[in-house]
Amino acid sequence: MKEFAPLPLQAECQPALRPTGPFGLVPRPLRVREVQRENARIRTFVLDGELPHAQPGQFVMAWLPGHEEAPFSLAYHRPVTLTVAAVGPFTRAMHRLEAGDRLWIRGPYGQPFRPEPVGRPLLVGGGYGVAPLAFLAETLLAVGQQPVAFVGGRTAEDVIGVKRLQALGVPVVVTTEDGSLGEAGLVTKPVARFLAEGRGEALYGVGPHGMLRALAELARAHRVPAQLSWEAYMGCAVGLCGMCEHEGVLLCVEGPVRRLAPGTP
Repeated sequence: MKEFAPLPLQAECQPALRPTGPFGLVPRPLRVREVQRENARIRTFVLDGELPHAQPGQFVMAWLPGHEEAPFSLAYHRPVTLTVAAVGPFTRAMHRLEAGDRLWIRGPYGQPFRPEPVGRPLLVGGGYGVAPLAFLAETLLAVGQQPVAFVGGRTAEDVIGVKRLQALGVPVVVTTEDGSLGEAGLVTKPVARFLAEGRGEALYGVGPHGMLRALAELARAHRVPAQLSWEAYMGCAVGLCGMCEHEGVLLCVEGPVRRLAPGTP
């Protein structure tokens, strides 16, 4: 989309086409340290390894013998942590992993979230899109910002990641579509209220495309910057296969995080 300008690469963010470090180009095995059950569909895998130069919003490619690679957003980098929903053959195979098993990864790849020059950013996650929000919140807190997180799900069972955000001291607004936990309705509803009341100066979003489009409209209406992470299937992660093309953008190298500048029509 024309209104989304690429985020400039910073020195500490390696270009996606030339990832560095031991996991940069070739999948390397890591041991599963711990498997945390988030709900019936979602597991969080804590791996025995680190990606110290990774930034929130970036992703890794994961692989198991007998399967194709698949992309996963980093829930954390020290240690490498992935939150995975069982939605296909590869992710169901991952859900069968136990502590001590091996998972191969390469990365990190893609454009990350970067702090906007504001004091009160709003972080919005829908479903398992909430996975990288605590990593992002930690980064924003480190530069003196005061984020507020909004976590949405269809039901109470679908709401994950709240405790980790609260452990950082981040206020969390929870919504469910059926009203079984927190506010009833879509997660964008309280976000709109905060913006209307002047309690938010930037938006960061991870989740379904419908939610991201709604956040983009809110950002335009309230003239605040937005950084949105767009999900797509990524076959190569280095801009060659074209499988992640979304509205003229290769999300593996020009995303997944795209910035919407304030005032963009």
